Amino acid sequence: MLAFLGFSMIVVFMFLIITKRMSAMVALVSIPILFALIGGFWAGLGDMMMDGIKQVAPTGVMLMFAILYFGIMIDSGLFDPLVSKILSIVKGDPLKIVLGTSILSMLVALDGDGTTTYMITVSAMLPLYKRIGMNPLVLTCVAMLSLGVMNMTPWGGPTARAVAALQLDMGDVFTPLIPVMGAAVLWNLFTAYVLGMKERKRLGVAQIQYSEAELLAMSQASATTALEDYKRPKLRWFNLMLTVALLVCLVAGVLPLATLFMIATIIALMVNYPNLDDQKARISNHAANVLAVVGLVFASGIFTGILSGTEMVDAMANSLVSIIPESLGSYFAVITAVTSIPFTYFMANDPYYFGVLPILAETAMAYGVDPVEIARASVLGQPVHAMSPLMASAYLLCGMAGVEFGDHQKFIFKWALGSCFVMIIAAILLGVITF
Repeated sequence: MLAFLGFSMIVVFMFLIITKRMSAMVALVSIPILFALIGGFWAGLGDMMMDGIKQVAPTGVMLMFAILYFGIMIDSGLFDPLVSKILSIVKGDPLKIVLGTSILSMLVALDGDGTTTYMITVSAMLPLYKRIGMNPLVLTCVAMLSLGVMNMTPWGGPTARAVAALQLDMGDVFTPLIPVMGAAVLWNLFTAYVLGMKERKRLGVAQIQYSEAELLAMSQASATTALEDYKRPKLRWFNLMLTVALLVCLVAGVLPLATLFMIATIIALMVNYPNLDDQKARISNHAANVLAVVGLVFASGIFTGILSGTEMVDAMANSLVSIIPESLGSYFAVITAVTSIPFTYFMANDPYYFGVLPILAETAMAYGVDPVEIARASVLGQPVHAMSPLMASAYLLCGMAGVEFGDHQKFIFKWALGSCFVMIIAAILLGVITF
């Protein structure tokens, strides 16, 4: 009954946001409350919601200051030279623009952080899409596919969780996955090529020779429009060094993400805008974006809190595991890879890797399947996980690009699913997972 209730809740939630009958924020709060009441969990509902909010609070704080930090960097003109360089290369060709988006986002996504990836990619590329008249859903699709693959790096999160949950060696799990990730990178480039060709066919190639003045003017356009008075070209090298230092500290785990972004934001504000009125203006300029994204994060906390507190998520996991017949036991690694797609879509990484994965690994051992293969298989659903409504950075991406979350879900789904199956097939062919 709990499993049925949980699956029904997911289906209703996705139907409502994809068909735009509810906004994501409203659905994230109202739908789980409704299903919890249907299931008779009214007594502990308040505690469940608060537990969920507490879990996402660090993420909400991190995103708030991350948006402010990169907003300040955009306002100060840090990314202007990058946009100018890309413009001079791709000119008016939509195909080159989409391929450039894919390459840029994959490079930025190497740090494994979705917030950083989306902020930099959208800030650099959205002005080009607007100038040419391209569909911003192409931008969000390509950027998210990049994160879905690069998030599999040891410092990205899922792989580290799988290794820790099953007490394995990182080298044994990750090293064989590198060529599998390479196959996904090729899929991403193929996706970018197909989408770019569609845009080229729709819009044609604009034969534009940009003047230096126009390049500068276009580079100053961004997802968050900044006034010329707030540009800080003389501080560009300082801002670049600060951003690089921030990324290095993020990867090295010097401090929690939230505190790193808080410190970096304060430094950026004090150096770039020492005047108090300027600081207030910059914060106010990004307040709407902050509120929209952080509000969704805390709303998702209620969703996950109820899903976990009612034990619906456990029942859903156990129901899927229980229906696997014994005759398929030797295929458990492949089954884990396939089921990781829906599991990681409707579950956060922590409950999946620390709750479900040990159950899968223990069951697999009974059929003679090595836990290391289960760990590898468990991360192959990450491209779909990246588009999960429980991923706070997904709302950031859609908000910055100005697209509806439901529209983005419909647009990216087949490409993200294709990326997962490309990796699964590559993993089987390369012997990374066996049966």
